[in-house]
Amino acid sequence: MFDLKFPLHSHASKLVVEQVNGVSHLYDPVRRSLFKLTPEEMVRQSLILYLLEVFPQYRSKIAVEKEIKINLRKKRFDMLVYDSEFKPHILIECKAPSVKITQSVLDQVAWYNVALRAPYLLVTNGETSYCASIDFEQQEYAFLESLPLIL
Repeated sequence: MFDLKFPLHSHASKLVVEQVNGVSHLYDPVRRSLFKLTPEEMVRQSLILYLLEVFPQYRSKIAVEKEIKINLRKKRFDMLVYDSEFKPHILIECKAPSVKITQSVLDQVAWYNVALRAPYLLVTNGETSYCASIDFEQQEYAFLESLPLIL
């Protein structure tokens, strides 16, 4: 596996933090709303800022915390980046920095991908990040050394 070494810590200083009733909230530029500051939300928002800085064309192609159904169960994915035809491209799972990226985290995002069939998966806790390409026919995945571009 290749750790992508995203510089998410440098993007944390760019987050917009506002107080609402004495509670810190982060501004999400995709959903254009405030969300309670949690360790996972900080990772998610730092990743969004990173993606928008490096790939500005992603702005209209990112969905955040949307509900999907898998075998009649309702689940919520963290982020999904669509391709130029608005088909699922990269399914992203964000974890708090204290959560290690283990096989169970990879299994979680792979399970969500049963419904979405994105060709790429990304998992990050803000410190460690892995991206894999999925071969649905062979039912295999291969870890990548960088994020795939949207075509």
